[in-house]
Amino acid sequence: MTAVPASGAPSVRGAEVGRRIGVGLMHGLWRPRVLGAWKVPVSGPVILAVNHSHNIDGPMVMGVAPRPTHFLIKKEAFIGPLGSFLTGIGQLEVDRATADRTAITRALGVLADGGVLGIFPEGTRGEGDFASLRAGLAYFAVRSGAPIVPVAVLGSTDRRGRLIKALPALRSRVDVVFGDPFQAGDGSGRRTRKALDEATERIQKQLTAHLESARHFTGRRATL
Repeated sequence: MTAVPASGAPSVRGAEVGRRIGVGLMHGLWRPRVLGAWKVPVSGPVILAVNHSHNIDGPMVMGVAPRPTHFLIKKEAFIGPLGSFLTGIGQLEVDRATADRTAITRALGVLADGGVLGIFPEGTRGEGDFASLRAGLAYFAVRSGAPIVPVAVLGSTDRRGRLIKALPALRSRVDVVFGDPFQAGDGSGRRTRKALDEATERIQKQLTAHLESARHFTGRRATL
């Protein structure tokens, strides 16, 4: 399959292949419960903002999302066969230590082509509570005008597997809750530092509220 078309954007066909692989793996190894997937717009550019507390969160969302998704993934993962595989299924390599212009351009290309961009707005794996957001999500949302759909992945850190400690227990339930799409900008179209800071504040409030709602709805508690 073609990983990168002439436009420079990652392959939608590759991302669809990745979605189908994810469906098989995620449902084969665990028991995903998907809530609110119908809230993801059926067409047009969309940004999925996903909390990140475990390495399976990205593949889980990729497998259960209703549309093929291109995730921004740290460059450290693009090593050897795994790197070729990630590129082949339409994922985006990003250098988190610098303003990676290539990654930014390709991510904006996904949205310009009406695709779905997946972002971990906290920047790295942590508590998964959206407590500390980087400005990248606000930039992509304001620059593209794409709506943000908050996504809460709950349960991936509840129980460790017996055979592979780094993975959740096999056949354990993982909840993936999609929220209502919203606009990050104030409608002015401004892209100043102040506008991005204000957008980041709005985004954080929306994502935190969605996470709290998802925990309440699923009966999940915050991991201590």
